[in-house]
Amino acid sequence: MELRRLRRDELPVGCIALARSLIGCVVVRALDGDVACGRIVEVEAYPHGDPASHAYRGRTARNASMFAPPHRAYVYLIYGTAHCLNVTSDPEGRGAAVLVRALEPLGGIEAMRRRRTGAAPRDLCRGPGRLCAALAIDRTLDGIDLLDDDRLWLAAPQGPRGRIVRSPRIGITRAADRLLRFYEEGNPFVSGPRVAADGTAGRRLDRRRKAVL
Repeated sequence: MELRRLRRDELPVGCIALARSLIGCVVVRALDGDVACGRIVEVEAYPHGDPASHAYRGRTARNASMFAPPHRAYVYLIYGTAHCLNVTSDPEGRGAAVLVRALEPLGGIEAMRRRRTGAAPRDLCRGPGRLCAALAIDRTLDGIDLLDDDRLWLAAPQGPRGRIVRSPRIGITRAADRLLRFYEEGNPFVSGPRVAADGTAGRRLDRRRKAVL
């Protein structure tokens, strides 16, 4: 498998556009001689002015990277144990990012298994905390340029991209009905209860709240 680093002009600036464009792209992690990677199959957008966004009340020490120029990593800790990877999306100072929710593992599977002992193959990167654990992503990578860093970077899409659908985001209370979760319908590595391997459950449960792009 050949991985080509994305060029800056291949990714849009703007939260919604970037969220859609990231589906199918590859997250690559190099650490201690191991290279692990996975194809992005699910994201959530947190645009400028969104009440559910960490940036809504302004810049803090925790969210400072969210205000960086586009295509930087914003990595934060939740529940004191799990990290989440985001890609900044807007011009510097606006505070917007796309949360990477799930990856389809492509390479470095053994390294992922060592970091996620006992996890089934389908669950290695199915969820934002799990994927960060599998790829050893933590706050030391917060703020790096994902198009120009050798530790963690974004590669061009791999394989044909399936139909992209959207639904409300998972696990939030503010702006909970906004259709800002984007995912590849039917992909078994997508997180969340509304998605089945064949896509049928997603169509049944989301039929009133899901929009096809």
